[in-house]
Amino acid sequence: MDGIINVYKERGYTSHDVVAKLRGILHQKKIGHTGTLDPEAEGVLPVCLGRATKVCDLLTDWDKEYRADLLLGITTDTQDMTGTVLKMCPVFLHTGRADKAVYLTENEIRSCIETFIGEIEQTPPMYSALKVNGKKLYQLARQGIEIERKPRRIQIFDILITQIHEKKVSVSLEDGDIAELSAVEVQITVRCSKGTYIRTLCSDIGEKLGCGGCMSALLRTEVGPFHLTDAWRLSKIEELRDENRLKECLHPTDSVFMNLEAVQLTPEAERLVCNGNPLSPEMMAGCRKSADADERFPDAHSRECKNRQQDSNCLRLYGQNGAFLAVYEFNDEKHSWRARKMFL
Repeated sequence: MDGIINVYKERGYTSHDVVAKLRGILHQKKIGHTGTLDPEAEGVLPVCLGRATKVCDLLTDWDKEYRADLLLGITTDTQDMTGTVLKMCPVFLHTGRADKAVYLTENEIRSCIETFIGEIEQTPPMYSALKVNGKKLYQLARQGIEIERKPRRIQIFDILITQIHEKKVSVSLEDGDIAELSAVEVQITVRCSKGTYIRTLCSDIGEKLGCGGCMSALLRTEVGPFHLTDAWRLSKIEELRDENRLKECLHPTDSVFMNLEAVQLTPEAERLVCNGNPLSPEMMAGCRKSADADERFPDAHSRECKNRQQDSNCLRLYGQNGAFLAVYEFNDEKHSWRARKMFL
């Protein structure tokens, strides 16, 4: 089976767990996911099957959207509520006389968050799947090892604040005690580039406000043209399998390239493409531009959240029988169309 399923990753599953579950449901080994989501996070996780696994790297590069809960007043080693509490600070939205508390106004919180919109530098957290010398950072962190990480340039396109409210939080301490804390919860929707850690964004906002902060919940709502409203839970995919209706949740591989012009090849050009050969501009000009028979993502080319890897120098190529064969890119130096991705 070839194609892409927009999976709703549920809380408690790792991205690897989702792939393993799908292998069992679909009885297929060649499956790959398109970007790690923390076990406690939920939401959109496009999963590629068969030949579509060749686009995993392209889908990983797409921009994303998240809904997150930022908890002001708590700092942890993992930058979310699954970690060890390092610092607590009572936070209120009104003035008072409590000792060692931070008092913030909604305007102060909004103004601070707005400073994170744009191109910023972000240091990846130790509790992440990034590899250094062959070891994942979270593996080192669990051994008590912290290494220097270089900040990376990321893009925050927009942060929408949907709610700000005070909240009483019960916090588990290392000695087993439970502490009650007055905190402020900020619900945000973030549109961002690849490589953005929402946990780190929450931590950085809390640090800038002077009270500390961490992420208490995360829902990924978009990956490129894949949306939360179209995501399928594993139980529903299994149900569709039993009813022989898997096509309902399967996006064809070429559906993620709908912002590229489609070309139906001549028999001669098809023969060359099937052997991975380049095509001259003259040969490509002799091929027929084709209309899209099944455009699953009609607005993929116009959405703010788009695939940066696709541009006007690329074409999607189809054989005489309508089969999707490849994405070709024009090479100025060689003055010819050359294979970028083959899907034979």
